[in-house]
Amino acid sequence: MIFENILLEKQEKINIITINRPESLNALNGKTIKEISGALDILENDIDCRVIIITGSGQKSFVAGADIKEFGQDEAEELARNGQNLLFNKIENLKKPVIAAVNGFALGGGLELAMSCHIRYASENAKLGLPEVTLGLIPGYG
Repeated sequence: MIFENILLEKQEKINIITINRPESLNALNGKTIKEISGALDILENDIDCRVIIITGSGQKSFVAGADIKEFGQDEAEELARNGQNLLFNKIENLKKPVIAAVNGFALGGGLELAMSCHIRYASENAKLGLPEVTLGLIPGYG
C-alpha cells in the first residue's frame, strides 16, 4: 500500500505511524484517516509487529484536529462517521497495543485520536484540548 499522508516505519518489533501533513499541523482529513486505518490493518496481521506507535511529524503538532477544509455539511458528517468507524473504534479494539506519542498540539480530533489509543505519552510541549466545546459543539468523532 502506498501512503501519501503518513509514514510507516519499522524498528525491530515496534512499528511507528507518523502522520505527515506538517503544512496543516497534521490535521485529519478523509484520506489520512483511510491511510492510518489501512496501515493498522497491515500491522494487525503482521506477526512481527508487537506494538504500534502513532505520532505526528514535526515538533508543532501531534494532530491539530480535523481538517476544516473538508467541512461542508455533508462532508463533516461523513468525516466524523468515517473517523469513528474506520479509525478510532479500530484502534480501541486492536489486539496489539497502540501508543500515542503526543508532541505539540493534540486538539479536537487529535486529542480524540490520542484518547482512542491504549497508552498516551506526552512531551513537555504537548498542548491538549477540545476547543470545539467553547463553541457549544461536542467532539466530532465521539
